[in-house]
Amino acid sequence: MDLRPLRIAAFRRLWASGAVTAVGASCTAVAVPLQIYDLTGSSAWVGLSAVAALGPLTAAALWGGVLADAVDRRRLLLVTNGGIALVCVLLWAQAAAGLGSVAVLFVLLGLLQGCLGANMAARGAVVPRLVPAELLPAANALDAMVRWAGPVVGPLLAGALLPVTGVAPLYLLDAAALCVMLRAVALLPPLPPAALPGARADGGIAGGLRYLAGQRLLLVVLLADLVAMVLGNPAALLPQLSQETFGDPAGGGMALGLLSAALPLGAVLAGACSGAFTGLRRHGLVITVAVCVWGGAVAAFGLTHRLWLALCFLVVGGAALMLLSVFRTTVLQAAVTDEVRGRLQGPVTVVSAGGPWVAHLVHGPAGAAFGTAWAISGGGLLTVAAMATLAACCPDLLRHTAAAPPVR
Repeated sequence: MDLRPLRIAAFRRLWASGAVTAVGASCTAVAVPLQIYDLTGSSAWVGLSAVAALGPLTAAALWGGVLADAVDRRRLLLVTNGGIALVCVLLWAQAAAGLGSVAVLFVLLGLLQGCLGANMAARGAVVPRLVPAELLPAANALDAMVRWAGPVVGPLLAGALLPVTGVAPLYLLDAAALCVMLRAVALLPPLPPAALPGARADGGIAGGLRYLAGQRLLLVVLLADLVAMVLGNPAALLPQLSQETFGDPAGGGMALGLLSAALPLGAVLAGACSGAFTGLRRHGLVITVAVCVWGGAVAAFGLTHRLWLALCFLVVGGAALMLLSVFRTTVLQAAVTDEVRGRLQGPVTVVSAGGPWVAHLVHGPAGAAFGTAWAISGGGLLTVAAMATLAACCPDLLRHTAAAPPVR
């Protein structure tokens, strides 16, 4: 692993607390679609949860990016993390009370995604302030590794707890973990706006979007991420797949936990080898290959009926997603100055966090109508085809090379 960014105390604290909160967040990520599926008995409703999530996520991410360029980013992280913790407590309350209301669950999901969107936009603009530019790939690899490590432990923990406790305690675990993050953020140094007030104030959301529209490479990188996260993401079908194909009982079981954990496990394993790839400079080529490998792994995953083989394909796909995440984030962070970085992170968050919700909206009804095998494998093949088309139409992506690090 490339551990050089951990020598910086502020980044080290943020990184360590992220490992704890990632576990809690992954418990909620398992609990919400499972609760919807148990209440309705249909993956289509799981997919429709995207309608409740996408609007608040999009609006909050865009406005959060504007605020990240106008206020102290440390304070913005404190407010948004506190909001996420409060919504998790409300999710626990509705589950513990046995309301059984999909409408209430959708409202709380929208609130949760709104807080998360603003938080992600701010956090994406914080890391480049904490580490020098030459360490950004290594820092993003470490950051992505802890984000993926939580979904290894969290779903396994959820799979073990669900048959005993149900979904309610999973929400409390998330709220408790966020208290650790609040403490770490409070210890960060002040992160005031960059010293160009005019650049901060002009344009707002529209200014950020206009800036992005003029950056061809950034648009292509975002499209590559969107292709992977929408066409190839089968997360909405995991509750149905675990019960119909791999024998889980109603209400969830270990197969769902294993399937949910396999993808992030592959990402963690790739992160453990980050020293082998953080020095790569052909960032565009790495992004292209990573998306194609991800699509191929998903296509193979959808065709297997053996749990161990399905887990292997998801591990490979997770490793590909790790590389995509690291180099996509590095390209987007390095291509702009700090004065507009927050406003750029708004659209980036909409794509990276909103893409999986669009995938829910697409894959959920498709799985309910055609079965999980067709929906998952077809999406994987479409991912490969769409990425190949995108690379052919924009050869600048394949040619993009990062600037050489400064000579010490």
